[in-house]
Formats: sequence, structure tokens, C-alpha cells
Amino acid sequence: MNIKDVAARSGLPAKTIRYYEDIGLIKPARDSNGYRVFNEADAHSLTFLARGRALGFSIEDCRALLALWQDKDRASGDVRRIAMEHLAEIEAKIADLEAMRGTLSDLVTHCHGDARPDCPILHSLGADTSSD
Repeated sequence: MNIKDVAARSGLPAKTIRYYEDIGLIKPARDSNGYRVFNEADAHSLTFLARGRALGFSIEDCRALLALWQDKDRASGDVRRIAMEHLAEIEAKIADLEAMRGTLSDLVTHCHGDARPDCPILHSLGADTSSD
């Protein structure tokens, strides 16, 4: 199948597929004219990568997960470790976002939003936080 076909099957743009080839995530065969020729295994790998990226796994995590997925003698603990590390990163990002939401919500609550120039939001953003 050609890149257009495998792009439609995997849900990835052709540009992303070419990038994944450039960085060695996939290695499609080449036709005599130099065009990429994708097989079923390539299509499955690309779908796997699309799902992994949709879950926020990094390229390197996807590389490791793809290798584990293709290794039938893998230990599921290796897969779980990668997923748990990624989950911890997501939870840390959520905590950071919740803290940002709380701070911004407090600032918005204290801003009158009227014609006066006094604004706690701008005051907070412009505050000098360096220590002397």
C-alpha cells in the first residue's frame, strides 16, 4: 500500500509517517521507483504509534513501547513501568494546571473588571519576585 493508503488507515498525516521513517520508527520497503511500500505490519505499527501519541507518550516512549509490542518474549512489567512513568508525568501536569487555575481564579475574583486602572491581575503579573 502507498503512503496515502496507510495514512488513511492509521489516521496519521503523510508528513508524520515520513518523519517516523526519518527517525527510524518504521522502515517501509521501497519500490523500484523509490516510492515507499507499506505492508500490514507497517500499518499496524503506525496505528499503534498514533494511539500512543494520542495518549501523550513521547516519541522515545513510543519507540520503546513499539519494540516491546513487537517482542513476543517481553515482560509486561517493562510496559507497565513506561506507562506508570507517563501517568506520573500526567498527574504532575494536572496538579500544576490545578494550581494555575486556583491562582488565576483568585486573581479574576479580585479584579473588579471595571473602568478603574487598578487591576490585581496585572499587579500580580508585574510583581517583582526577585530577592535582594
